[in-house]
Amino acid sequence: MLAPFACQPDQSRGRLHLERMSSFRSPFQRDRDRIIHSSAFRRLKHKTQVFVEHEGDYYRTRLTHTIEVAQVARTISGVLGLNTDLAEAIALAHDLGHTPFGHTGEDALALLMAPFGGFDHNAQALRIVTRLERHYADFDGLNLTWESLEGIAKHNGPVTGLNADAKHSGPLPYALAEVNAEWDLELHTHASAEAQVAAIADDVAYSHHDLHDGLRSGLFDENDLMELPVTGPAFAEVDALYPGLDRMRRRHEALRRVFGRMVEDVIAVAKNRLDAAKPQSVEEVRAMGLTVIRFSKPLYQELKAIRTFLFHRMYRAPSVLVMREQVTEVVNGLFPLYLAQPEMLPEEWMHDIEAVQSQTELARIVADYVAGMTDRFALQEGQRLLG
Repeated sequence: MLAPFACQPDQSRGRLHLERMSSFRSPFQRDRDRIIHSSAFRRLKHKTQVFVEHEGDYYRTRLTHTIEVAQVARTISGVLGLNTDLAEAIALAHDLGHTPFGHTGEDALALLMAPFGGFDHNAQALRIVTRLERHYADFDGLNLTWESLEGIAKHNGPVTGLNADAKHSGPLPYALAEVNAEWDLELHTHASAEAQVAAIADDVAYSHHDLHDGLRSGLFDENDLMELPVTGPAFAEVDALYPGLDRMRRRHEALRRVFGRMVEDVIAVAKNRLDAAKPQSVEEVRAMGLTVIRFSKPLYQELKAIRTFLFHRMYRAPSVLVMREQVTEVVNGLFPLYLAQPEMLPEEWMHDIEAVQSQTELARIVADYVAGMTDRFALQEGQRLLG
């Protein structure tokens, strides 16, 4: 039984292109399945989370990160009586628009695309699911439900308007503006509770697994984490329960407690807020003017300390910065090369290239191509074309 404020499958606003209902899957289950079967989802296997794909077999990739986010989203939404299928679909789609080399690749491509409307990976995810996935006879994209598109668009809260949480005060990213012009996603409101769950699940997942990957990389050790909030008490609890535990088991036991603390905190805060507001529909959740699914203030402040630590010791570690410089060179070399010689793109892209009427349109197609690359393919093309 779903809570009254959950997204009800039989009340979905539907799809932009009318389709016959499935006889055995809800609309949100179909969305989830289409995302999993998409080309962009498969490519996440070889896209960077923090460490470039070839740097080690044990580090998270963008795909394993996405799967972890979906697992957290299902857990939280299930406890709260939300639609787990919708939360999972949004979680699975949230990073489809990421470039090769993670945020480093995105930063490079955003600078290159600045004269042509910029680049934003959240907006690019919408462009992928509405335009770039071309497998169906009747439409471009995946023809997802309005609710899934809303969740992707508002992954981090309201996008426009006077709301303090709004992410854009200036022009919208072009990829988002195009989709919203075709189908109003009500960017000024908060998203459904399911979309909010997918967003917080992203925070939970990376806050947890980046600690794992940082330890495995040797950029910091367990003694460093003993000095931090949340992680320090977790290690102390494990040491009290299991004195002399071997290093790898000790690490895992401590970090699973960190993981549990985050999930339990989110659930407790959400229950309190929902019990106090008593929304009777998903529309009331959207109109509440605040984020229902979030960390408590004390835990949020503690996690900020951990993220500051990770920023300095992991994301901006000297060895990581060297790799950032190298992969930035690849993106900075490939984009202008394809822009100057678009005939170098694969044959299946030629129809789009021949239809362009401006340099901006051409640049956006080139950005689509470069953003869709995996780490491995981008490095191969960098070697082949740039030496």
